[in-house]
Amino acid sequence: MKRITALIALSAVFALAGCGPSGEEELRQWMSELRATTKPRITPLKEPKQFFPQDYVSDSGIDPFNSMKLTLALRRDSAESAANASLIAPEMARRKEPLEAYPLDAIRMVGSMNKAGIPTALISVDKLLYQVRAGNYLGQNYGKIVGITETNMRLREIVQDPTGDWVERMTTLDLQEGNEVKK
Repeated sequence: MKRITALIALSAVFALAGCGPSGEEELRQWMSELRATTKPRITPLKEPKQFFPQDYVSDSGIDPFNSMKLTLALRRDSAESAANASLIAPEMARRKEPLEAYPLDAIRMVGSMNKAGIPTALISVDKLLYQVRAGNYLGQNYGKIVGITETNMRLREIVQDPTGDWVERMTTLDLQEGNEVKK
């Protein structure tokens, strides 16, 4: 019983100790004094520089607003377009070969050999095997075979660039090892 009363008395002492001044009032007083005495420093902005517009004065050369300069640029662009059109014209006039109906990603090179001293590539398309040589066409971008080695085939394709002009692009079709052709 004495222990219980001692415990109750001890807890009452701790409870009353928690109700005493905690120093929070001192903290509030210090903060209010600091606010009253501290003044913020603001650096003044500099005056903006005065802008003086100037007239265009041509020192030498062609006036950029001259209509003749525009005419020369248009002639140069049309000459380049004509040169690019001449690149595709022979390709449009010839008869297409059967392998030009397939995109390059559907064509696989599965082997190579020398047939009568001429390098020949073996390609697989739609589960069929074809022999092609330099000069044959394949792919949908006017791809002409320009070289055949044991491990790859080089093609010259004629494609349109983002501006619509025809340009040449070199592409390589590599040998696909480990993929057998199923009949």
